[in-house]
Amino acid sequence: MSDPGANALTAGKITGPYGVKGWVKIHSFTDPEENLFRFGAWQLERRGSLETVEFDEWKRHGKGMVAHIAGVDDRTVAESFKGLQIVVEANSLPSLEEGDFYWHQLQGLQVWGREPRATTDEPDKDRVLLGTVDYLIETGANDVLVVKASESSIDDRERLIPYLPGDVVSRVSLEQGVVEVDWYLEE
Repeated sequence: MSDPGANALTAGKITGPYGVKGWVKIHSFTDPEENLFRFGAWQLERRGSLETVEFDEWKRHGKGMVAHIAGVDDRTVAESFKGLQIVVEANSLPSLEEGDFYWHQLQGLQVWGREPRATTDEPDKDRVLLGTVDYLIETGANDVLVVKASESSIDDRERLIPYLPGDVVSRVSLEQGVVEVDWYLEE
């Protein structure tokens, strides 16, 4: 077992046992859900430590998925995995196209918006810090940035900002640690 590292990402969760032969129900956080089984180097987080496991079989079942943990052939043992997070190494994720980002890459970035009554010709002059991206929500129509106030933000409000590149989100720079949004402060 090892300690969870900064390079570890939660990719799913075991929600309970399935059947009597060591299978478990899986809730995948990947899109599409099946991508969870393409990583091949799975670890389960138990009490702050990681233990390596192998899913030797998996299949779709209803609206979710089930998988068999190699070496586990008993429902009672499978029950002991209920609630554990499935962790993968961030560097095992496939590369994305230019302008696409994984959610974990956006978390912690500063979010900059605009003053509502700005009349300057200098585009950076009306920028205000709204806070930092805490996490994202999948709504079906589009993802939503949950922006929490930070020490230097303009106020103490939490904001829900649609993640719509080219519309609401005008720029993302991982190098600079910023997301620029066309999101005006409420008057």
